[in-house]
Order: sequence, then C-alpha cells, then structure tokens
Amino acid sequence: QVQLVESGGGLVQPGGSLRLSCAISRSISDITPMAWYRQAPGRQREPVASISSGGNTNYADSVKGRFTISRDNAKNTVYLQMNSLNPEDTAIYYCSCTYRWSIYWGQGTQVTVSS
Repeated sequence: QVQLVESGGGLVQPGGSLRLSCAISRSISDITPMAWYRQAPGRQREPVASISSGGNTNYADSVKGRFTISRDNAKNTVYLQMNSLNPEDTAIYYCSCTYRWSIYWGQGTQVTVSS
C-alpha cells in the first residue's frame, strides 16, 4: 500500500508561481515514474509531467517551459514547480505512481489562477 499526500496548492494571480509537493509513504527510489496529473472542471484528468527514477522527465505540451518536475528520493517527495501560471492551469492537481502493478493517487490539491 502506498499513500500520497499533495500540498502547496492555492490561489495565485496570472503570471505567478506555485510549488506543489507530493509526500509518499514509502521509499520512492524504485518507483518509476512518478507523475502529476490535473483535472479542470468539466474536463477529463490529464497528465502534466512525469519523472523516472533516473531523472528523465516528460511534460505536456501546454506546460513545457513553465513547469518543472523533480524528485527527492531521500525525502520520498516529488515536486512540481509551476511558473507563469495562467487561468487555464486552474485545476485539481494529483500526484500518482504505479507500484507493484497498482496505480495510486493522492487526494489532490486545488490550484486556482485568477486575478
């Protein structure tokens, strides 16, 4: 069993930044990939970014150059640094991983970009 707990969401003005954190209940050194997803109102959940155990990253086209995913295996934590936020980034952001053929999700953290 794996628990994931996201934090760091909130209300931010357009052009602002936020850093999301995802704390995992076990060592993540052998979990690959770790990923962030988001779900906006009335839309399907979509992948945002992922990072392998070796540090290889992938991003959705809509966030490339603005978001950065990173992982700290010593702290069992994955981060999502979000810069140049715009209203289209408003969503609930979820952390996810696959471990022993099961997919685990956090409870999500709300990000609202509005003036």
